[in-house]
Amino acid sequence: MTALTVGAQAITTPAPAPAGSAAFGLRIFTGLVGVLLAVLVAGFNENVTKVAMPDIRGAMGIGYDESTWLLAVYSATSISAMAFAPWCAATFSLRRFTLCAIGAFLLLGLLCPFAPNVDVLMLLRSLQGFAGGALPPMLMSVALRFLPPGIRLYGLGSYALTATFGPSFGTPLSAWWVEYAGWQWAFWQIIPLSLLAMVCVAWGLPQDPLRLERFKQFDWRGLLLGLPGLIMLVLGLELGQRLNWFESSMIRIFIVAGLALLVLFFINEWSHPLPFFKLQLLKNRNLTHALITLGGVLFVLLALIKIPSAYLAQIQGYRPLQTAPMMLLVALPQLIALPLVVALCNLRRVDCRWVLAVGLALLALACGLGSQVTSVWSRENFYVLQAIQIIAQPMAVIPLLMLATGSLHPAEGPFASAWFNTVKGFSAMAAGSVLQVVTLNREHFHSTMLVDRAGNSPLVSGDADLAHRIHQQAMVLSSSDLYLCMAGLAVLLIVLIPFGPTRIYPPRAPS
Repeated sequence: MTALTVGAQAITTPAPAPAGSAAFGLRIFTGLVGVLLAVLVAGFNENVTKVAMPDIRGAMGIGYDESTWLLAVYSATSISAMAFAPWCAATFSLRRFTLCAIGAFLLLGLLCPFAPNVDVLMLLRSLQGFAGGALPPMLMSVALRFLPPGIRLYGLGSYALTATFGPSFGTPLSAWWVEYAGWQWAFWQIIPLSLLAMVCVAWGLPQDPLRLERFKQFDWRGLLLGLPGLIMLVLGLELGQRLNWFESSMIRIFIVAGLALLVLFFINEWSHPLPFFKLQLLKNRNLTHALITLGGVLFVLLALIKIPSAYLAQIQGYRPLQTAPMMLLVALPQLIALPLVVALCNLRRVDCRWVLAVGLALLALACGLGSQVTSVWSRENFYVLQAIQIIAQPMAVIPLLMLATGSLHPAEGPFASAWFNTVKGFSAMAAGSVLQVVTLNREHFHSTMLVDRAGNSPLVSGDADLAHRIHQQAMVLSSSDLYLCMAGLAVLLIVLIPFGPTRIYPPRAPS
């Protein structure tokens, strides 16, 4: 599959063959590794700055409100870039566009600590978000385009690392930089791996010619509707909790206007000859099911990271570095578990839909066990849950990639990449916002119930430590509730499987 094919079909001019027919070998493999490194570094960068934000605020004199905007604008521009990057790669060439994105990402990270004020820093972070968000679609494009059918699923497995290995490894990495390095390295830690990624991409990926004639059919209306619509909606969701949601006129404008612009955007995309999003692809049952399930899986995976981290920080007083062993227990074995799951799905006699069902069932089991949490749990009590996730995560993600891409025509690859990556980025961000709302509501509910019960008991009326114990128990009960909600969501996703996707066989799978 080549991005050039899309351009050729849309503009009815023949696409050059040499670059698209590059044989798989050491150079292509090196290029794939380079793009994978760049995508992982982009994910690490976001996690590090989130964890290091208190240190950054103190060093640069940034207030709390400004820091929330810094995190929000990075997420907004990053998710928006995922939607439009595949079109840019097809126009400017995959290799050239990837190198430019990595280079811009590196340079902007280098400059961030030297920002003279918060406005300049916010501009740098916004631009860095665009550069970082453009990278994940490139990884899927490289895997789909250059890898032979027999090993293509392994390339998609490398993409799955960004959803399984990346978030779990990012937290320990963040804790290490905050604990042992200066605050500047929260931005500069991207430099070494980004340079290595650029070398690998420059040497490994073939150079396609420019396809500037695609600008004759450029979707200007789609860009002017979709880009601000996505940015406004993401900002509304990211900042909603702090500004009390629809009590804030700004949040109302962001969410309502963002949704309205996106509706107009998708209406425009339906009939445009060279759209950013091909809505007709949603007629494909497998792709639609994969996108819906992906949102749910990312919700569960994010909760399985945030719930124990928040519990250990608030109940046991753990610092981020002290939660690192728990996160690493999930992250590092992914490097072995993912290839094993790919090898399983690459067998023709194995139905990937039931691999997905087993993975979701294991996630539900982990959440069910987590719902038994008490106020005496420590890091060691979460190890069993983390051990289950080692195999559950790749079993829940690899089949979705296989279902999303297995039944598509090669020319539809860039459109599928835009859909999959945008849904992935938006779902992860939305899941964080929903988790904040649910957590806060459940804590308030349990606090109210516990206060009522304590008020009717004369045995505790004189206890000076009562408020602390009520808050602690409310946090424990809220964590249990969240685990049960996630278990229910995983079970619901299992129920959808028999009614959604059709069976997909691996391409030229080994017997």
